[in-house]
Amino acid sequence: MYIYLHLPFCSSICNYCDFPKVLYDKKFISNYLTTLKKEVIDRYQQETVKTIYIGGGTPTCLDIQELKQLLDITKYFKKEKNIEFTIESNIESLNEEKIKLLKEYKVNRISLGVQSLNKNILSDLNRHHTKNMVKEAIRNLKKNNITNISIDYIYGVNSNINLIKEDLKEIIKLDIPHISCYSLIIEDGTIFKINNRKYIDDKIELEMYNYIENFLENNNYIHYEISNYAKNNYQSIHNLNYWNNGEYYGFGLGATSYLNNIRRTNTKNLTKYINNTIITEEIYEDTKLQISNEFILGLRKIDGISKTKFKKKYKKDIKEIKEVKDLLNKGYLEETKTNIRIPKKYIYTSNEILINFIS
Repeated sequence: MYIYLHLPFCSSICNYCDFPKVLYDKKFISNYLTTLKKEVIDRYQQETVKTIYIGGGTPTCLDIQELKQLLDITKYFKKEKNIEFTIESNIESLNEEKIKLLKEYKVNRISLGVQSLNKNILSDLNRHHTKNMVKEAIRNLKKNNITNISIDYIYGVNSNINLIKEDLKEIIKLDIPHISCYSLIIEDGTIFKINNRKYIDDKIELEMYNYIENFLENNNYIHYEISNYAKNNYQSIHNLNYWNNGEYYGFGLGATSYLNNIRRTNTKNLTKYINNTIITEEIYEDTKLQISNEFILGLRKIDGISKTKFKKKYKKDIKEIKEVKDLLNKGYLEETKTNIRIPKKYIYTSNEILINFIS
């Protein structure tokens, strides 16, 4: 089983986030953590847990006692010996005291919101760290034997591809095993949207995407999902479960769970959540919808979907699916010895292919 815990509180609100977040406010945090603990106790069925992922929000924006209270909740889970235990953090809120606490609770993977090492881009994104602060945070993590480190990187904030090239040269020097690269998304309610900020030209964004891909692959990173690159054996186990359309628990504000073919979503209203009005939607997924999601999620992986696993799971030959036949004939999907996948040249525009599988 796979576990996601959502902590919606942030020490600051960045300019591109698309999930409801709450500025750090002590009056809500204790009540929220109490409700989160109760939800875990009420719903978790003692399955053995392969991964825990705590995201948000910024879990490490909590003070040391609040962070301990959050991590204490994970004691209720029956963990595999080699569990992947990830927590998200921004650079400003991660100090050595918190790193030592994370280590004490067996956190062994950190996802850092770096976004860029360029001071002007960081200012645009309302980030307050510097390149030296990033280096110091990574040094402290490694010093405490937390070496499975991922960073989030944003491109397309402006049209200057040379800034991307400079950033990547510096990022490689950090010697980290996982990098997630996302193009800027301008969400409603963000400063970018309010200021009528425009997206960069599509051709320039594609040039950036191709440069990032080629550069990271040439530096021994495996491009294993549309936005994700990892050194060998450092692919995110937790996220691969999502892309494989596997089951998981989601606990906390706005979190989604997928269990026994039921996808359930928690309320995004903080007041309702802390008053124990937690579930807002439950959808039973029939086989047709399961297969639709299998393609929409699974074809995000560069290797695509295993033909053998698909047949075992759905008792159907994947090539019997009409959409697969059509897309294979048009060249928008390709067949390998073991898998069906999107050809590399179409990965960047994969949404135009995935839309064919919306049920």
